[in-house]
Amino acid sequence: MGKIKADKRIWIALGAVLCVALLLLFTHQGKRKEVVLEFGMFTGSNWDVATANSFVIIDKAIARFEAEHPGVRIHYYSGVLKEDYSEWFSRKLLVGQEPDVFMVLGTDFNQFSSLGVMKNLDELIAGDGDFEPDNYFSSAFCTGQYGGVQYALPYETVPTLMFVNKTLLTKEGIAMPDQEWAWEDLYSICERVTKDTDGDGRLDQFGIFNYGWKDAVCSNGGEIFDSDGMEGHFTDERLVESVKYIRQLNDLNQGQKVVREDFNNGNVAFMPLTFAEYRTYKTYPYKIKRYANFQWDCITMPAGTQGDNLSQVETLLMGISANTKEEELAWEFLKLLTYDEELQTEIFRYSQGASVLKAVTQSSEMESIVQEDMEEGDTVISGKLLGRVIEEGNIEPQFKRYEQALALADSEISNILENDKTVDSSLKILQRTINNYLRQ
Repeated sequence: MGKIKADKRIWIALGAVLCVALLLLFTHQGKRKEVVLEFGMFTGSNWDVATANSFVIIDKAIARFEAEHPGVRIHYYSGVLKEDYSEWFSRKLLVGQEPDVFMVLGTDFNQFSSLGVMKNLDELIAGDGDFEPDNYFSSAFCTGQYGGVQYALPYETVPTLMFVNKTLLTKEGIAMPDQEWAWEDLYSICERVTKDTDGDGRLDQFGIFNYGWKDAVCSNGGEIFDSDGMEGHFTDERLVESVKYIRQLNDLNQGQKVVREDFNNGNVAFMPLTFAEYRTYKTYPYKIKRYANFQWDCITMPAGTQGDNLSQVETLLMGISANTKEEELAWEFLKLLTYDEELQTEIFRYSQGASVLKAVTQSSEMESIVQEDMEEGDTVISGKLLGRVIEEGNIEPQFKRYEQALALADSEISNILENDKTVDSSLKILQRTINNYLRQ
């Protein structure tokens, strides 16, 4: 009998040891199987406007992704400012610790693509039956292409609109332009409102502020460079006409320089601004801080003689590291952020840009969300109009030396305009200078 009890105790002890061993084994395997995806992001708005909710959408996406993928954890570093993000990412890249999925600043995209930092997404897109690129606005989607290859997907986008000081126009007896207005309409209005209102011999009311030659080229059907970055188009008739048009507008100011304070004080009729600025400064408290002393709204940009009511569209991109060890998970997370309609709708709640998905931006829900933040009676841009401006908008060409070539061109055209140089001959010289630079 004593022997049986002893044997029983031995079996119980062995069972306990086995249970502990199995528990330790499962715990070890569980820890070993946890996958950590690194996500790279910056704090604040990509559009340089005030925001307090930069993490809300990302945190919601992470919570949902982790719930749908047990054993996977998404990690990101908080507190990296936009102005520090490129340097932060470069340091990570140098030590081989770049994030699996990450935001891509517009100024970094061409360099990252040309250096092989980002994964070619073409195979992932082609192999995913649940992914349809046509659901994106084409302008936003094409922004993520370099050399005909898709390296990034769009996350958030903003078009440029024309800010209109309705109070000033009403004072001058001028009707609000419609959405199909043209250059001649803009010039006519600017000519009428530019004046000395207090009789001191100096102009103190102006037509337009911060409208430049690039805006004019975009709405005149022109292009500054060819798509592969080997040639500039500075002698193209549409670009030449655009620069001359800007000179005509500038001449209305009789040599006086219009500054931001003039606009903020309600003394300027027009100014281009992004959709993000429109949303920010139409809502409390930022509405009180700026533009509180006059009524304003936004319309499309004026069409050039050879163009349409088009403007520049900027897009915040996201990509996948070429060195990620978790390609499938990284693709699924990238899709969730950029392609999921529920999360994309949150952009209108917690950010200032627009969704990159047609169905979301053109929905009545978008209009309702935007209206919530505005005062009663304020006009909300329609989803149809916003969608059209984004879909048909102009995007910057993607080639390695784009930023430098554009800065060179902008500096020289500013010099042409400020020093009253002959436009045609000066642009011919600029054409040779730019082409020599691009072909080095």
